[in-house]
Amino acid sequence: MNRFVVALTTSSGFAWWVRNVASRLDPILFRASNGRLTSFGPTAAPMLTVTTIGRKSGRPHPVTLACVEYENDHLIVASAMGQERHPAWRYNLEAHPEVGVQATGGRFTARARLLSDAEKAAVWPAIVRGIPQIAVYERRTDRNIRVFRLSRLG
Repeated sequence: MNRFVVALTTSSGFAWWVRNVASRLDPILFRASNGRLTSFGPTAAPMLTVTTIGRKSGRPHPVTLACVEYENDHLIVASAMGQERHPAWRYNLEAHPEVGVQATGGRFTARARLLSDAEKAAVWPAIVRGIPQIAVYERRTDRNIRVFRLSRLG
């Protein structure tokens, strides 16, 4: 991914768009297009929509995220674009690790597992290669950005 794209997708305007528009619109577009479209158009990198169950509400919450395909699984990163707080979906995954996944070309059920710090360190280079914006998000925060591994069930 070139520097311009990384700079654009880590800008404050982009973050506003993601929080206020894309977070609501992308799960709908992604599902309707079978994983081919987001509010920015055709997907340029691997993405998926994870539908978590709210730890407090018990209701489904879809969120569209960049991912890295790794050993027949998917890695997702709770970066929250470098904000100081973890994204809500992280806590939902920890409370209810069985999730619905919409990836390009299909849907499946998966189990999410939080990687240990040692496991995260081992996959971090692959994550940064696959999602270069993560390096920027990591510099923005002091918190330990968590990584989850989604393993297909059945």
